[in-house]
Formats: sequence, C-alpha cells, structure tokens
Amino acid sequence: MSEAHADTLLPNERMREQALGGEVTQIHRGQAYAAEGDRFDIDGEQFEVVEVTERTLGDLTEEDARSEGARDLDHYKQILRMSHDDFEWDDDSEIVRHRFERV
Repeated sequence: MSEAHADTLLPNERMREQALGGEVTQIHRGQAYAAEGDRFDIDGEQFEVVEVTERTLGDLTEEDARSEGARDLDHYKQILRMSHDDFEWDDDSEIVRHRFERV
C-alpha cells in the first residue's frame, strides 16, 4: 500500500467535494494513477482504492456515469467533451477505472 494523491486521481475540486459527499466513488482515467490498496486524503478524510480495472470507453454504463457524478452516460460524455480539447468518444479507447471507498 502506498499514498496516492487526491489531486492527481481526482483532477478537480468539484470531484473531490463529490467524493467527500459520497456522490463520486470511482473515476476512469487514461492510465493507472493508483494501485489497489493505495490510500489518499481529502480534507482529512481517508479513502482507499479498492479496484483498478482496465476497460474501454464502450464498457461504460449508466451506473459508471452516476458513480462519477454525472446524471447519466450522455451527461458523462458531455463532461468529457468539455474537459478535454478535441475529445472524440471511441468505444475502443482504453481507460482505467479506479474505484475507491472511504476508510
């Protein structure tokens, strides 16, 4: 187990606040930013990464979108387009899911 950095794993303040509120329990990133068992801190609250899984964008579900703070998968796609320049959804794009829980 090692220390992960919340600001690397959860790249904006809104997501960190949503994690504190229990609304965000996972994040997909383009690569692994933590390993299972790693812990990170948000405002004195400890979280542990409980699963790191390789997936593709096409694997994402409505439940995944809600676990990342979006209303649904369409809203999730809209957030990605707004957050990343020249983003195009490609079902075959490889991503990594980081699921975490408050300790």
